[in-house]
Amino acid sequence: MAALGSLRRNSFVLISVIGMALFAFVIAGVFDGSGFQSQEPIGEVNGKEISLTEFRNQVDFLKKSYNFSELQALNTSWDQLVRKEVFKQRMEQLGLGSGKAHLDYFLANNPNFNSDERFLNDIGVFDIDKFTDFVLNLKDFNPQGYSQWTLQEQEFKNQIDQNNYINLLKSGLNSSNFEGELEFLKSNLSANIKYVKIPYSSIPDSLISVSNAEVKSYVNQNPDDFEQKSTRDFDYVVFNEVPSANDERDLRDKLNSFLNDREEFNPVSNLNEFVKGFKNTTDLEFYVDENSDIPYDSLYRPKGYFGSNHAQMIFNLNNDQIYGPYKDDGYMKLSRMLEKKKNGNVRASHILISYKGSQNAAPSIERSKNDAKIEANRLLRLVRMNPDNFSSLALEHSDGPSSSSGGDLGFFQEGMMVKPFNDYVFKNTVGSIGVVETEFGFHVIKVVAKEDLAKVATIALKNIPSNFTSDSVFNVTSKFEIELSKSQDLITAADTFDYETKSLTNITPLDHELPVLGNQRNLVKWLFENDTNIGDYKRFDLSSGGYVLAQLKAITDEGLMDVNSASLLALPEIRKNKKADIILKENRKYKNLDELASEKNLEIVSVSAITQSSPVVSQAGYEPLIIGNAFGLSPGETSDFFAGEDGVYMIKLVDNNEVDSPPTYISFENQLSNKRRSAVESKILDSFKDGSKIIDNRTLYY
Repeated sequence: MAALGSLRRNSFVLISVIGMALFAFVIAGVFDGSGFQSQEPIGEVNGKEISLTEFRNQVDFLKKSYNFSELQALNTSWDQLVRKEVFKQRMEQLGLGSGKAHLDYFLANNPNFNSDERFLNDIGVFDIDKFTDFVLNLKDFNPQGYSQWTLQEQEFKNQIDQNNYINLLKSGLNSSNFEGELEFLKSNLSANIKYVKIPYSSIPDSLISVSNAEVKSYVNQNPDDFEQKSTRDFDYVVFNEVPSANDERDLRDKLNSFLNDREEFNPVSNLNEFVKGFKNTTDLEFYVDENSDIPYDSLYRPKGYFGSNHAQMIFNLNNDQIYGPYKDDGYMKLSRMLEKKKNGNVRASHILISYKGSQNAAPSIERSKNDAKIEANRLLRLVRMNPDNFSSLALEHSDGPSSSSGGDLGFFQEGMMVKPFNDYVFKNTVGSIGVVETEFGFHVIKVVAKEDLAKVATIALKNIPSNFTSDSVFNVTSKFEIELSKSQDLITAADTFDYETKSLTNITPLDHELPVLGNQRNLVKWLFENDTNIGDYKRFDLSSGGYVLAQLKAITDEGLMDVNSASLLALPEIRKNKKADIILKENRKYKNLDELASEKNLEIVSVSAITQSSPVVSQAGYEPLIIGNAFGLSPGETSDFFAGEDGVYMIKLVDNNEVDSPPTYISFENQLSNKRRSAVESKILDSFKDGSKIIDNRTLYY
């Protein structure tokens, strides 16, 4: 690489510097305590500690296996371990548990085990004795594998316990015949009504005064609606560290210096030596690896591999011609064309018709080789009659894994497919359709596209700021920080230099990735430190280079909202309640729709076929109380006034639409039972968590 020569010459100095830096780091940790982490557990459930090691292993597993972000892995791992612990404690309280028979049944019905040939008997059925022998063998000859199995076994038991507990609850959630009848009537019995609405909007908000005491009282009466999490808001200014025009000019000059042959001093021989340049060298792999930040690429690449701004120019080169220097994807590059392959990349689709005994044929395949050939030729005729049907025919008939994508195999180069398949697609033109036999069966092949390939040698140097540029950014940031120390207000200081300020809100304690700023875990931790107050500011490094100056602007503590925060949500509801009281008081004398509508100049709205299964009413919207009141009236009866979502209503039940009862309500009983059972799992976990004292210490470690 480009830096290798420099590293070799300065290796002793570099090792000394690194050693002293590490020593300083260790000593600093000893004296300031930062070398020691908190001894608190990652969390507790009713006094029972959650293992920090187990939590960390789970986080690492999710990040590596499922590409979870840091925050996703932290939250998912926490939820899983809390769930496991609350269920475990509840099972212990009830004296419930699982035994060997439960585990054996679980393994026998788990496809990871019942499809493993090592654990199957002579007739292909899972044999618990074979599995037990396998585990005992692990214990004797593979202690690490046995240890992993014991951990997995415990997880299986936890899962079995949870499933057993939930299934016990579900088994008790049955519905009666009477409930089945109600469920039937809820969906099928309908009513025709009339109503008059006095909207809340008929009273201007300006006439309704609401005091802070009333807001506070409303919040205390409805605490669940006003719970808030701990969050922070901050303003910031970014100072990006990017290469200057001079930096890029120097990089271009350096690349150009590689082009021609030159004399170069060899510190080993202490002599000047003649070195061929990039244009003339015959050992390109060594030359590129010695001078480039990206290793030599010996593969043939399609045009789409190269940056869209440069691909055509590169492909227009003749052999040994040079293109560049040019900017591409964070690098400054110099490229030399080595060789081209005409139509070296082919895209094809196929329909595989396998037969019994062909390679990788599914066990369910019973057709003979001759039948497979006949079927392939039948499909060939269909495709040739209408080539546009290839994808749908592949989806329906192909035995290959590409059937789900309509048989599309994408682009591939010569030698990547078995020989008969390879020969057909590379020897035939685009649009050709034919049948080829391979060890996998018979392939109906369509040549979809071809493109040229090129082998290109490229010297790439990372386009990074010079030390001079980095120092300049540091100095500019420091000057701004001095100005901020005077004004104590980030926006005011930014205005002095005409810098742009931005804000981020609702930052939570475990946030890592922040919009624009990227991974800023240290910044987030600082925002939530006990001694960080509103108005405090601090500088942080950007992972991409440069700095961010952040100033804390707002603190939201966990718990009930204060009056100011709650007002936005509470005021509309309080005003609505006050308006409802006024409307009810002023219109109490009216007892029927006609009189009310006539004297108040209001419309009587008729609605047909409302049911209890939907709370939405024509021209009124979401109004569940209209539904509830309607089905509590007798035909011809008029309700009293009642306050709805959007106004005060009086309704009249015109009549009910009678419906014939079914011979049995059992299907409705089952429907209701299944609905209740499906909600058990999430509700029972929420219930356990609500009834538990849970301590979350994740912010001490992450």
